[in-house]
Amino acid sequence: MIRPINKDILLLRRPSVPATRADVPVADDLLDTLRESADRCVGMAANMIGVSVRIIVFSDGGTLCEMFNPTITDRGGAFDTEEGCLSLDGTRPTRRYRSIVVTWQDRKFKLHKKMFTGWTAQIIQHEIDHLDGIII
Repeated sequence: MIRPINKDILLLRRPSVPATRADVPVADDLLDTLRESADRCVGMAANMIGVSVRIIVFSDGGTLCEMFNPTITDRGGAFDTEEGCLSLDGTRPTRRYRSIVVTWQDRKFKLHKKMFTGWTAQIIQHEIDHLDGIII
């Protein structure tokens, strides 16, 4: 189901709680909402649709991916950039990393670990910031 985009700063600043199997429908709604917003958005966190659980979805070269309870465990190659956000107006400066290692669970809650680089790494960092209540 396509959900409205949350623009409530108080909710966006609240750190998200761990996702459980009961939250799988939230990932489905996130994917539907991301597809609907694909012309202006490449990633979303659950709190962007008003649900404060640790789930993100993003486009990786046109393939939609989802992560439950993602955590960045390593990072390298810091750089400064500007980013926009569907939940906020305008763009803001931020620091990102060219490569990151992420651990996460899939929708069956199997654990994964992978290195991401470039644009995909930047998207994931932005969405994990959302989960942590960090607003750029």
